[in-house]
Amino acid sequence: MAATPASATETEHEDVHIEGGELERFRRILEEKRLAIVQSAQASLEQDMQLDTNEMPDEVDLASSEYIQSFALRLRGRERNFLDKIETALKKIDAGEFGVCEDCGEPIGLKRLEARPETTLCIRCKEDQERTERDFKG
Repeated sequence: MAATPASATETEHEDVHIEGGELERFRRILEEKRLAIVQSAQASLEQDMQLDTNEMPDEVDLASSEYIQSFALRLRGRERNFLDKIETALKKIDAGEFGVCEDCGEPIGLKRLEARPETTLCIRCKEDQERTERDFKG
């Protein structure tokens, strides 16, 4: 009897034990991401968030500047959410819970963690979540 090849979803849920050295590598990656976001936000604050109406010759320039400022704030909101995910992943490393799917409790595949170390869901649960969101919006 021939064995059937494992699907990507089954491969995702293979028992993946992350060793201490790997955990430290993921910690470094997450800390580097966190630092890059904080530095980017600081640079943006110093540069983009200056709104001086005396330098605006007309209402169109003022509206344009306000639009850019609003866009920068929305981006900062996304950065804040991303920072929260990074902090959660770092706490999970400390608690020995890193790499475990929050929905099904199965190990998250190493390839997924390498692509998105801040993830909280295995690929199967993430696909289910996205399908549910898509169906809800549609």
